[in-house]
Amino acid sequence: MNSSQQRIFHSPLALCRDYLELCKLRVVAVMLLTAIVGMCLATPEFPPIATLISATVGIGLMASGAAAVNHVMDRNIDAKMARTHRRPLPQGKIDEKRALLFAAFLSLTGITVLIIWTNLLTAWLTLGALTGYALIYTMLLKRATPLNIVIGGLAGAAPPLLGWVAVTGNIEPDSLLLVLIIFAWTPPHFWALCIHKKDDYARAGVPMLPVTHGEHYTRLQILLYTVLMVLTTLFPFMTGMSGVIYLIGVTLLNLRFFQWAIRVYLASDSTAPMSMFWFSVKYIMWLFVVLLVDHYVIGLH
Repeated sequence: MNSSQQRIFHSPLALCRDYLELCKLRVVAVMLLTAIVGMCLATPEFPPIATLISATVGIGLMASGAAAVNHVMDRNIDAKMARTHRRPLPQGKIDEKRALLFAAFLSLTGITVLIIWTNLLTAWLTLGALTGYALIYTMLLKRATPLNIVIGGLAGAAPPLLGWVAVTGNIEPDSLLLVLIIFAWTPPHFWALCIHKKDDYARAGVPMLPVTHGEHYTRLQILLYTVLMVLTTLFPFMTGMSGVIYLIGVTLLNLRFFQWAIRVYLASDSTAPMSMFWFSVKYIMWLFVVLLVDHYVIGLH
């Protein structure tokens, strides 16, 4: 009996944990942080509480639904990888039908919240971004090209734009700068993980860059994309969107990120790729926190 046919019975609490695991709550939490900062940056004042709550709930539910779809689409790949083989679907704890019904419930509830209590443009943009992640990236790009994370990264870069549009109802240049920052950050962030998990991806038949082009080429690309990311993160200061607090904070963060990129490139430390990956998660969170602090401490600009 294979994992899709096997049924493992749990207590209600354990089953709840399995369904929550489908939501990829850590990833969604980072997305929501950037979305909330996007809402705050969209207005000189604090965003309306009702909009803040409805947009956060709606985007969070839809992102969780997309994550659950990702679990279903990747279940066969996940079963072959040490990092993911204990997920609920490969283990037979939840079957594909129930996972998809759960994803549909979350997504429909989320888009309803956005349509009724936020605005229609935010709802459609969220639907487009998460459809791109759950279907185009997961089903097509991930299996077709080593540039999957570059092309597919646009969907993961959307949350600050979604937050901005939730408050203003419009797509504005400053909101696109926030998208650009995450878009440039995604490749070095994810390729660091791919180097560490290269054998896993090779075994699963996923054409990640270290598998198709080798580790040295991937390490070089991490370094080059880090340079691109550093330049991109200066745009908010250069355009007047943010001030000196952001410039100081992002410079310190960039110096540390660049240090990790060099260590990964030199390949003298086998633990560097995974250490860089974990730092990069903290990096993007702190960058948006610094943006937020800068935005509200106007007197120091």
